[in-house]
Amino acid sequence: MEKSVSTTALRNASRFSPGTAALTRRTALSLPPDYPMTEWKRLGKHLYLITDSSSWWLGDWLIFGQDTYPGRYRQAIEETRLDYKTLRNYAWIARRFPVAERHPAVSFQHHAEVASLEPEKRAMWLARAAQGGWSRNTLRQHLRQAALAASPKDGQDKQVRLHVRTTAERESLWADAAERDGLELTEWIIVSLDRAAKMGSSHPEPSHSGYQGRDEQRRTGPSA
Repeated sequence: MEKSVSTTALRNASRFSPGTAALTRRTALSLPPDYPMTEWKRLGKHLYLITDSSSWWLGDWLIFGQDTYPGRYRQAIEETRLDYKTLRNYAWIARRFPVAERHPAVSFQHHAEVASLEPEKRAMWLARAAQGGWSRNTLRQHLRQAALAASPKDGQDKQVRLHVRTTAERESLWADAAERDGLELTEWIIVSLDRAAKMGSSHPEPSHSGYQGRDEQRRTGPSA
């Protein structure tokens, strides 16, 4: 069962006897010289849980703003002085994983590694990572090995890397559109290109005769 992390967890973790408590400030954590190792280890676990959980919290917070305050959440983010691009990644991962699909035994970063996969494969890899006690890097290595083993042979689809030059304003517009569709930016670009290609193929190419006719008209003048 997933453990809940409250704002009092850190304070409760350091209450054991006078003169040996950890002191937290905005920019520091102060530990006394005689701080017991058992409490030091327990405090570290609490710090990890708070840090990892905050990624989910920030992602869900941004999703709420997107859904509840369209057109205004971007301004609210700027007023909080939080990095928009970082939050955008949090929100995308949070959207990809409904609460029921978030594995409590692995970190937010583990989820980020498999976020682009289909739900069944995401669940499978997260379960393997939890059972094997894999770090995020270990999970990434297993994913790469699986991708290489399933790499397409000659004549099949191949992975192509494209480099696109654009402006920051255009990238922001694309990112906002991808968020509205619940897609990662790269995935949204691919979907948009496919959609545009299908729309283009449904219209016949313009006939060259029209251009030839205009050239001929310019040479001979308008007909009487």
